[in-house]
Amino acid sequence: MTAVAPAPASLTSVFVRLKLSLLRNGLRQSAGRTAAYITSIVITAVFAAAMLLAFVLMRGNADTDSIVVLLTAVLALSWTVMPLFVPSGDETLDPSRLVMLPLRPRPLVRALLVASLVGVGPLFTLCIALGACLALAHGAAAVAAAVLAVPLVVVVCVALSRAVAAANVRLLTSRKGRDLAILSGLMIAVGMQVINFGAQQLSRSGGMSSLEPAAAVVSWLPPSSAIAAVDSASRGDYTVAAAQLLLTVVALGALLYWWQRSLVQLMTTPDGSTIGAASDAGRERAGTGLLGRMLPGGRTGTVMERSLRYMWRDPKTKGAWVSSLAVGAIVPLFNALQGTGSLYFACFASGMLGIQMYNQFGQDTSAFWMVAQTISTTKDAYAELRARALALLLVTLPFTVLVTTGTAALLGDWSSLPDALGVALALLGAMLATGAVTSAMFPYSIPQDSAYKNVAPGQGGLAWMSIFGGMIAGALLCGPVIGATIYLNVTDQDSLLWLLLPGGALYGALIAWAGLKIAAPRTARRLPEILAAVSK
Repeated sequence: MTAVAPAPASLTSVFVRLKLSLLRNGLRQSAGRTAAYITSIVITAVFAAAMLLAFVLMRGNADTDSIVVLLTAVLALSWTVMPLFVPSGDETLDPSRLVMLPLRPRPLVRALLVASLVGVGPLFTLCIALGACLALAHGAAAVAAAVLAVPLVVVVCVALSRAVAAANVRLLTSRKGRDLAILSGLMIAVGMQVINFGAQQLSRSGGMSSLEPAAAVVSWLPPSSAIAAVDSASRGDYTVAAAQLLLTVVALGALLYWWQRSLVQLMTTPDGSTIGAASDAGRERAGTGLLGRMLPGGRTGTVMERSLRYMWRDPKTKGAWVSSLAVGAIVPLFNALQGTGSLYFACFASGMLGIQMYNQFGQDTSAFWMVAQTISTTKDAYAELRARALALLLVTLPFTVLVTTGTAALLGDWSSLPDALGVALALLGAMLATGAVTSAMFPYSIPQDSAYKNVAPGQGGLAWMSIFGGMIAGALLCGPVIGATIYLNVTDQDSLLWLLLPGGALYGALIAWAGLKIAAPRTARRLPEILAAVSK
């Protein structure tokens, strides 16, 4: 009797199991990562539940259709750009790893799409789409349209994100390409401020009715058109609703075709994008002595030079710095130009730049093992962290002073410059302190072999918790300086406000020193764990 060979597993199920295995194996690495990931899921679930409740409460409001359609458009825009610039850890979405496998494009697209639907992001999008339909659906026809609209919104958002990423994978994996991609980060930063100023103008215009012209246009742009179809069906415009749903389906088909074409091109054409970058690197090595001569000698100068070169040469590090510099300047200066800002908005520059102190060892990637060989005592760890902090201060300190002074000039509020600058310097010192501690306690990897992720699988929640937890701790550490500023302003002791400038600078320096002292023994003691975490 001849044995019957088992049917081969479908490619889709293989990719889904691969996605789940990568996530599970990443979480098994430590209890801290598991806790951070679970916490991020809980926070996302709470926010999604709050949004669902808000949508239900909006049901029947005259402006609900405009708000819901525009929110869907913002959600789709976020899916388009954010996965390229925020931490993610999905190995199944990097087609460059599949080049040598005998996979046909169409089944591969289907498998990647289904695997992409497994995760917190798609679940959150599903909740938003469901809430939007609950707010708009009135009648059986609208409910039927909603049944089609909800999955369409989720699938279009995911397909849009993956199609854009696949089309730009060669751009983002080459050094020159990722340097150019920094411009996208700047566009996002400027776009966020445009949205902010639009919201301010909306509040001045006196109502949500001013959103109707924009919503009328966006209602014909997928995937917002699917949500608008529910509203059209509720109003009895069945022809319009069918057209909007059909438009969304056509857009989905176009995205899948674009994605498939990008995969074919990626897997069948050679990659020559790094040739120019390699030659440029050779030219850069030709004359690199000036920076070394400007820095102090010994370990301090060596570490500072290495950190500064990472800022300039490593695409992901450079992108983070450029985005932080842009947002740190745009927020206070643009608000000042609008006449609605405060000089204390300049502290945003300190906060954005202070984030660069976080995950210091992860920025070294697998090369950290060479640094680890030079750290054997607490003194070595302190010298390493101090030099890295000094390298950051070479950029962050003058930039903070420049942004604060520029904001004061635009506002014409020179009397508040000393206390505002004192608070900004204190915040900068607090961010350096918490960044040093979190670098030692919560390190995570920044993979360089993929344009799709800035954090290794299973470490995304750890990264977010480390950054936001450290930022909150840094703000709390500035409490004494902020309290003194509020007290002197409330009690009209203007003659003493100038003391906050030297006081804030001294306080920031002491907090940064204390943070380095606290982080140094932990770094030396946890060196094997740090090396394992950043070398994934």
